[in-house]
Amino acid sequence: MATALLVLHLMIATALVAVVLLQRSEGGALGIGGGGGGGFLTGRGTANLLTRTTAALAAAFFTTSILLTLVAQHSAPTRSIFDNAPGTAAPATDAAPGTAPAPATKAPEGGAPRGGILDKLQQPAVPQNR
Repeated sequence: MATALLVLHLMIATALVAVVLLQRSEGGALGIGGGGGGGFLTGRGTANLLTRTTAALAAAFFTTSILLTLVAQHSAPTRSIFDNAPGTAAPATDAAPGTAPAPATKAPEGGAPRGGILDKLQQPAVPQNR
């Protein structure tokens, strides 16, 4: 579904770029549409058609953008950037022979051991003897 949605999104984006480039600009720089008598539509009719087409394509572009975000968010595993923080050590499952396991850090009430900077700040300060 994500692939089909992505292909549709790219087709809408391409059509949106084409329609925007077809519109007549104020300076006449890139506009190749509109103007010219005896054409299929008058200048005003072409402007209204292109404006409505641009609005419809823009709405479709935003819709597919939001849908792509929701699909990507739904399929992504729920992880936190704090899972791989440098201060935390993952529990070793296969310890090398002859080595002692690392001491476990104090586990909070919630479960998993933590060792980040916030835990160090929350520990009571040890008074120093002078």
